[in-house]
Amino acid sequence: MRKIILVFALFLGVAACKTNPFTGKKVLNFYPNSQIFPTAFAQYDQFLTENKVVENTADAKMITKVGQRISSAAERWLTANGYSGYLKDYQWEYNLVNDETVNAWCMPGGKIVFYTGILPICKGEAGIAVVMGHEVAHALADHGAQRMSAGTLQQLGAVAGSVAIQDPEKRDMFNQAYAVGSQVGVMLPFSRSHETEADRIGLQIMAIAGYDPAEAAELWKRMKANSGGEAPPEFMSTHPSNDTRINNLTEWAPAARAEAKKFGVTSFQK
Repeated sequence: MRKIILVFALFLGVAACKTNPFTGKKVLNFYPNSQIFPTAFAQYDQFLTENKVVENTADAKMITKVGQRISSAAERWLTANGYSGYLKDYQWEYNLVNDETVNAWCMPGGKIVFYTGILPICKGEAGIAVVMGHEVAHALADHGAQRMSAGTLQQLGAVAGSVAIQDPEKRDMFNQAYAVGSQVGVMLPFSRSHETEADRIGLQIMAIAGYDPAEAAELWKRMKANSGGEAPPEFMSTHPSNDTRINNLTEWAPAARAEAKKFGVTSFQK
């Protein structure tokens, strides 16, 4: 048991070994880019071979255009704030996939997919920039590696408890309580905090790229309407509620414009 506790403590000790450049805070991350990125790139390439990639259309070109503007804005911000070279291992790629799913995602290292199903809700370039900024922000903040790190700690906690509790009945009770408690009390709030952080970082980046940050709240109003109001309670979800996101994005838009002004951006594309 002592060895398990020592291993658990070691993981906790190295968990806060990387700084989030956008918040200045130490983060839960003990998986280096050199370990995460190659796997992510291979999975991305495999996904593209198994799905219908849309090429050389106006929409596909728009996805690439917006992605390049957003990633360029991110690099400008990072360089200006003392993080030159932060993106050296990133390999940005932007693809549109023919699928009715209302979603987009970014793999660690900058591999991005938009589904055609989200385009009607985006309603144009600025809406795409909202989604793109959010997804790029996940990659910039290493949220994928952080989720893996949290999952590892969750598993270690379960193992430690199972080993420590000798009574089979009490062990079963612990395992059931731990599974629910760690998920609802730790993992889901952890995921929601990542989504909120990506919203805020993405808003800032899209503004530096020249897109109106006020469009973010408008996009989420459309997302809410598209969902028909059907959503689990926020505490049971991996994401903040639509209303929470709308309120946050509305509140943060002036600060995003002020940040963009530092880079000489004073007019914004709607």
